[in-house]
Amino acid sequence: MPARIAGRLPGELDEQQAEVYRAITGGPRAAGPQAFPLTDEKGRLHGPFNAMLLSPPVGMAVQEVGAAVRYASLLTDRVREMAILVVAAHWNSTFEREAHEAVGRSCGLTDAELNALRAGELPALSDPAERAAIRATLTLTRTGVLDDREYYHAVAEWGERGLFELTALVGYYALLALQLRVFAGEAPADPCDPPQTESGTR
Repeated sequence: MPARIAGRLPGELDEQQAEVYRAITGGPRAAGPQAFPLTDEKGRLHGPFNAMLLSPPVGMAVQEVGAAVRYASLLTDRVREMAILVVAAHWNSTFEREAHEAVGRSCGLTDAELNALRAGELPALSDPAERAAIRATLTLTRTGVLDDREYYHAVAEWGERGLFELTALVGYYALLALQLRVFAGEAPADPCDPPQTESGTR
């Protein structure tokens, strides 16, 4: 399905939209190596970011949440990317999966771990903190709640702050997956598709 809203060239943006654009393309997402491009060759925003220009006040707040959960959280890079991929699998979001499989590989995720996450399963993780975080993420995406045992297990490994940041991450990437469906026209991926190999992942 084609995108329902046109990509906007930088020169077509009003000042409020340009402020959001600069925050996305010039903020922490643009620092260092990029596993996936934020814009096309003409500067139009990719994926969920283009829709953020529709409402600059809300779009700015949303992108700030995204920057915080990715770059200012105490969650490790591996846990962050695994949790994002759990959300991507739950929503069958092709953009999120392909983008964050690429980021995940740069953070050291293995093919076996990526394949398990793509199937919506808990990878074979030796680190108890990683297991607690991803088990909690799987439960949150499936049921939207943690029982007392699950809650205190996650808090024991990550603290209340870490669990708060994890729930914020789950909510943020679910929001992006929803907006990709509505505004970018992303059809849900077929969950029966075979996992991509490293050479087949963008």
